[in-house]
Amino acid sequence: MTVHQSTTPFGRRPLSLAMVAARAVSEAGPKDALAEKWKVFDNLREAKTALGISDRALSVLNALLTFHQDTTLQLGSDLIVFPSNKALTFRANGMSPSTLRRHLAALVQAGLVIRRDSPNGKRYARKGEGGSIEQAFGFDLSPLVARAAEFESLAEQARAERKARYLLREEITVLRRDISKTIAVALEEDLAGPWNDLLARFDALNGTPPRSAEIATLEAIAANLRALWADVDNILKTQLKIKSMSANESQNGRHYHSSKPNPFLDSEQSLQKRLEETAAPEPEAKKPPIRAFSLSLVLQACPDIAMYTKGGQGISTWRELITAAGLARGALGISPSAWEDACAVMGDEDAAIVIAAILQRSEMIVSAGGYLRNLTERAREGKFSVGPMVMALLRVAAGGGRKSA
Repeated sequence: MTVHQSTTPFGRRPLSLAMVAARAVSEAGPKDALAEKWKVFDNLREAKTALGISDRALSVLNALLTFHQDTTLQLGSDLIVFPSNKALTFRANGMSPSTLRRHLAALVQAGLVIRRDSPNGKRYARKGEGGSIEQAFGFDLSPLVARAAEFESLAEQARAERKARYLLREEITVLRRDISKTIAVALEEDLAGPWNDLLARFDALNGTPPRSAEIATLEAIAANLRALWADVDNILKTQLKIKSMSANESQNGRHYHSSKPNPFLDSEQSLQKRLEETAAPEPEAKKPPIRAFSLSLVLQACPDIAMYTKGGQGISTWRELITAAGLARGALGISPSAWEDACAVMGDEDAAIVIAAILQRSEMIVSAGGYLRNLTERAREGKFSVGPMVMALLRVAAGGGRKSA
C-alpha cells in the first residue's frame, strides 16, 4: 500500500511556490544521490548570503541535522526528522520558541527543508512490524541532498569573491602607502613637479571603504589608485633622471693637466702612494641612520613639541627632539618604563616622533601612556611605522592653514 506524503503545511500556514519548487527539486533528483551532511552544511555556511539565510537559521538547521543518525544522506531513504519543539530548542542552544518558528519558516522558504506535517500538525513517526518506520511527519532533509552540487558551486563562488575582496583590499593598502611616502619624499626633497596636485588627488581617494564594500567598489578604488601611482612614479623617475643628468654635467668639467713631467713631484707622489698602501686602514666612519622624514618635516607636523625645549630656543637636531620628547613624556603622564620600551622597540628618533604626535593630538587621546604602549606592541609585531602618522598630521596642518588663509 502506497502512503501519500504530506506536501502542504498544517493550519494557517500558506503554501508558497518556493515550497512547491523545493519538493519538485527533491523528487526530480536521482534516487541514488548521496551527500555528506556536514560538508553540505559547511557549503551552506559559505553560501548563506547568496541563499539569503541568516546565522540563526543555520543554527536551527544544524540542530535538525543532529537528529538524523547517518552522516551520509541518500535520496529515496528516510530523510525526515521529527524532533519535538522542546528537543529542538535544547539543541538550538535554548532559542526561544517564537524565534525557532521564525527560522524554521525561513529554512522552508529557502527550500532547504520541506515540511511534512501530520493531520494535527504534530511531529512523529509511525512504526510498523519489526520497529521500522513506515511514515514520518516532520522536516524532510531531501533538498539538502538534491541541491548539494548547487550549494557547493555557490560556496566556491563565495570563497572566490572573498579572496578577490581580500586581495583588492591588500592592493589598496599597499598603493596608498607607496603613494603617500613617495609624495612625502618628493615634497621633502623639493623635487620639481605637480606634487601638491597629486597630493590633492590622493586625499580625494584616501577614504576607507566600508567592510561590506562590494568587489566592484573596491575595484574602482584600486583602479583610481593604480592610475595615480602610475603618474606619481613616472614623475618621480623623470625628476630623478633630470637630477642625475645635472649632477653628471657638473662633474664633467675640463681639468688642465701639464704634459711636462716633474720628476720631483712624481717621486713625491710615488712615495706618498707607497706610504698609503702600507698604512693600516682606518676604521670606517659610522654612517648616520637613513630616516624617511626630515626633522623639519616632523616639526612642521608636530609644532607643539617645540614648547618643551630648554630655554625656548627651538629644535635643530634629532638629539634635541629626543630631549624634548623626554620632557613632554612626563607632562603627558607617560611612565618612564613605557618611554624606555618605546625607545627600545622603535628607536630613539621614532619614539620621539610618536611622543610629538601624541602631544599634538593630546586633546583627542584619553590615555597617552596606554596609546604609546599599544603603538609599541604594534611596532614590535611589525605592524606600525611613524610615516602614516606624520603624513596624517601634515594633512591636518595643511588643512588648517588653508582654512585660515
